[in-house]
Amino acid sequence: MPDRKSQIQNSYQELGGDFAGFYDGLVSYSTLPGKIVNKIMWGFDEFTTSQWLNSALSGIPEGFSGKLLEVPVGTGVLTMPLYQTLPEAEITCLDYSADMMQNAQKRAELMQIHNIDFRQGDVGNLPFPDESFDIVLSLNGFHAFPDKEAAFSETYRVLKKGGIFCGCFYIQGEKKRTDFAVRHILVPKNSFTPPFETRDSLKTRLESMYQAVKIRTVYAEGIFKCKK
Repeated sequence: MPDRKSQIQNSYQELGGDFAGFYDGLVSYSTLPGKIVNKIMWGFDEFTTSQWLNSALSGIPEGFSGKLLEVPVGTGVLTMPLYQTLPEAEITCLDYSADMMQNAQKRAELMQIHNIDFRQGDVGNLPFPDESFDIVLSLNGFHAFPDKEAAFSETYRVLKKGGIFCGCFYIQGEKKRTDFAVRHILVPKNSFTPPFETRDSLKTRLESMYQAVKIRTVYAEGIFKCKK
């Protein structure tokens, strides 16, 4: 079975120009502009991109067939190739941005993934009952969420006892060039919203909420896997 980086690259090529935007190329390291910006701002290359993504998705077991919430889903470029391998899972993908979610939905349709419920909504006020999901996945969301306290509280609330909260986001203090780019480019553009976690503050926060916490960093990406 190909690793998740290979799945993403194959999916990106198959879908062609429909999703050949800057955002997808950046987060998936699959276009020349995306590779250049990634290298300059984040220090990533093909190996570290694969390492980061495989680690961030490691909380989702092969053949998973339970209930999973992804928030935010973005355009789905990082996760639709994985969901294609999980036909028995009940997947819910939520995003505040209708435009981003429509791109993810179109990608799922083109890839013939039929077990996903797409919902527009706010991570700070999730429209689900307590303990609804076996896994909550969040890739590159928390550094953008304006109300991080509500986001941490809500993702915890909807996760079942014994469930897994996993994913990744930017943490400050790990790579100077990334901190500089975030402070001077991404925050002014409202792409990222302070305050930001550090590795230590993230560890402290998650350990105060979850029973088992694993944290690692790939440059300025904090990657976590927690058991409730």
